[in-house]
Amino acid sequence: MSVALSYVMMAQDGAAAPAAAVTPTQIEKEEETKTEVKEDNNKKDEEEIEGESKESHEEKLAHLKKEAEERLAKKEATQRTLVCIEVKPWDTEQDLMELWKKITTTITQDGLVWGENCKLVPVAFGIKKIQCTFTMGMSNSSDAVVEAIEALEDEVQSVEVTSMNML
Repeated sequence: MSVALSYVMMAQDGAAAPAAAVTPTQIEKEEETKTEVKEDNNKKDEEEIEGESKESHEEKLAHLKKEAEERLAKKEATQRTLVCIEVKPWDTEQDLMELWKKITTTITQDGLVWGENCKLVPVAFGIKKIQCTFTMGMSNSSDAVVEAIEALEDEVQSVEVTSMNML
């Protein structure tokens, strides 16, 4: 085993000598240097542990809390949700494009972005519904958006979330 290790050490140094050319004294010297390196590493680890004990518990907690907040901020900045909704009106004679424009302009939240267009889908007996999408961040709630649309009681009969996908 030590012959193989010495061959690897020699190969790393650039010498490509065969393992048979290694003498027993060279093997003993390499083993001694390895034990010395291990002892030095152990001393360094002990010094690091002693240095950490000097740092107060409150400082450690504050540091960990700060790191967690930074990770959460990065995660919130990139994590988005795509939500598809269907808005059903009360009447067949209602202008659905005007209703959609009203919804997208009046319902605004920080991190909420409405889709560029909507789709009018026939339901029955000449009634159509609006299918549209919006993206929201982690701090937004799709329930809050749905409730805000349903608050337009004179124009909206119901709102249904059809899909929700994490981006």
